Amino acid sequence: MNPPQAAATPTQDPSAARGAWRWLAQETAGWFNTEGPRWLFVARTMLASFSALWLAFRLGLDAPYTALATTVILALPSSGMVLEKAFYRFLGTLVGCSAALLLVALFPQSPPLLFVGVALWIALCTAGAAMHRNQQSYSFVLAGYTACMIAVPAIDTPEHVFTLAVTRVTEVGLGIICAAVVHDVVFPRRHSHAVMRTVQARYASFIAFSIQVLEQRLSPAETELNHLKFAADIAALESGRAAAFFEAGHARAHTRQLHAFNAAFMAVLTTFYTLHRLIHRLRGAAPAHAKPVLALIEPMHAHLAQAMGDELTPQRMAQMRARLAADTAAARAQLAADIDAKLAAADDAQLAVDGAVPPERAQRINFDTAVELLERYARDIEAFACLYHGLTQEKRQQVSDPGAYSPKTPPAIVAASGFRAGVALLLTAAAWYWLAWPYVGNAILMATIFCALASSSPRPTAMVQQVLIGFLVATPLAFVTEFFLVARANDFPTLVIAALPIFALGSYLITSPRWAGVGIGICMFCATLVVPTNLMHYDVEGFISSELSLTMGVAVAYLMFKVVLPEHTMGQKDHVAAALWREAQRACTAPMYRLKRRFDNRVRDLLSQLNAASGPAPGAPVRAVVRQGLTLLELGHAVIELRQLIATSQPGPVPAALKLVVGELAAHLRAPSRAGGQAALQAHPARRRQRARRAAHRHAGTPAAPANRADRPAFHLHVPAGPDHYRRNRRCRVR
Repeated sequence: MNPPQAAATPTQDPSAARGAWRWLAQETAGWFNTEGPRWLFVARTMLASFSALWLAFRLGLDAPYTALATTVILALPSSGMVLEKAFYRFLGTLVGCSAALLLVALFPQSPPLLFVGVALWIALCTAGAAMHRNQQSYSFVLAGYTACMIAVPAIDTPEHVFTLAVTRVTEVGLGIICAAVVHDVVFPRRHSHAVMRTVQARYASFIAFSIQVLEQRLSPAETELNHLKFAADIAALESGRAAAFFEAGHARAHTRQLHAFNAAFMAVLTTFYTLHRLIHRLRGAAPAHAKPVLALIEPMHAHLAQAMGDELTPQRMAQMRARLAADTAAARAQLAADIDAKLAAADDAQLAVDGAVPPERAQRINFDTAVELLERYARDIEAFACLYHGLTQEKRQQVSDPGAYSPKTPPAIVAASGFRAGVALLLTAAAWYWLAWPYVGNAILMATIFCALASSSPRPTAMVQQVLIGFLVATPLAFVTEFFLVARANDFPTLVIAALPIFALGSYLITSPRWAGVGIGICMFCATLVVPTNLMHYDVEGFISSELSLTMGVAVAYLMFKVVLPEHTMGQKDHVAAALWREAQRACTAPMYRLKRRFDNRVRDLLSQLNAASGPAPGAPVRAVVRQGLTLLELGHAVIELRQLIATSQPGPVPAALKLVVGELAAHLRAPSRAGGQAALQAHPARRRQRARRAAHRHAGTPAAPANRADRPAFHLHVPAGPDHYRRNRRCRVR
């Protein structure tokens, strides 16, 4: 009898365990890539905040919550951004405290005059903040509302103003030190790495965009919107370059390379747009004029797009230039063979009637202009690619200083921002006088702060509205935290445990672009009301009064942006359109030193403002301003090059005639009209020579001579309609 066999024991499938482990690893990696950086930011912010609060308690400062609030305000994603904002915050605090001391010294016993002086100072600082629109603007904001924070509490006791100023500088300085150390030491996130990722994305997106345009895969509207986004990218990279400058290990030479990269990008973008507009006009012109030229130019575009599909190494760029030179020589020979016989046999009276350009002469001019732009584009893209490879491969390159990127805010918006902030302070001060409610001082501060902060925002009402929502959300949470949790804390660790949840919630919301304003509102509200002082006093009535006054101040700021000059906000399309027109006027009259660079900077900056204000889906009126801006950019560069040609030419009739062209164009830009545009075109020496040649050949009975190289600019000066015409018709027409 056979013994019974033992039952088989099930074995664990190793593939299932490996699958579970892989799933866990993937989920963990996904969490660290998405939620991990956000919670790390919250941890750094909480460490900096409560470290500053502990030091403020140990040092016995009067308002420890100021140090905590400073760390929350300075909480930004990267160490470079924190250090940059910290520097300008400290600078603005010093200037604001000095201004407060001066104002109180001038008007120690005159509260009305003191309020007027503070209002004028805040208006001036807010206008400066609107003008700069970067972290320098934050320094102006701090200088404005710090003076208000020092001067307003010192109205009844002016002898304490110096103590208030010193205490404010000490508390803010302590918060700055804690925020800078924690964000730069504890798991730092370097902004220079983010800048390099931006550089790589910019380069790849522009190459892809160029190939799509050369291959005619984008509509004109899509092309214009891409130029609008590129203008915003230029401003963003400049802002990132400035922040990375403050990080340790970021060399000045690298900063110069980034600046040169941005300048090279603007140059190649402008050349490419001018080339694209020329081809677009040829496609819309009469077939007899444009078809022969397009037949020669479009194959060159295809070859260029094919070459740009590969990595643009120096060897590849040399091959591309050689191929372009060969294509140009062959096309020029073919064009000359086609039109020389026609020009020799044609009758001038038939070729040019009423000032029209002979078709063959126009073809040669269009072809030569397109070839020049293609050659310039090849040079510009080579310089752009060279700077890109130097940055990505961390090679030191000797580059010249291209000049500072200069933001350009329309003057009307600057003046309106200052006026709005000054009026907000005077209105809340009047409410303080008539209501005789001591807590209105908080409303004055909040209205002043957010009128100044939102002045540089493209959508100020949305920004202030989010902060107001944060205040409203924080009200019940702060009440529960202070009277049910903080009140039971016996020492600093228990105080941290009691206050941590609400501050962590606000910091987490700051990491979300959609809810960042709400998070800022929660943190600022709680930093003012929840954090205890050295001598704690729990007062429900005082808490409610402070909460109402703080919320009222933010509501006043919201109403100011809604009621007082609501159309005068950053990026408003009518102001941008008028400012673009003024920049084109300056291109005709401004000094020539770095004029091209300044003109390009300011036009791109205005378009970036328009992009920020229009949102992800710009409407038809915004796209009309984009078309106007790009047309004026093309016109401005043509005028600047014409002025450079005049400056480098020997005295004679041609430079004198070109000066007349520039003068006529400047007059047209000052007072746009159809007659002025035609006068600018007819004043060109090519037009005048054409009329003289026509009269001479008609008198002699001989055919007209071929066009020469100097004739080309006459047929590519396109004069757009003025800003008044744009506002009437809601679109921009090119005459």
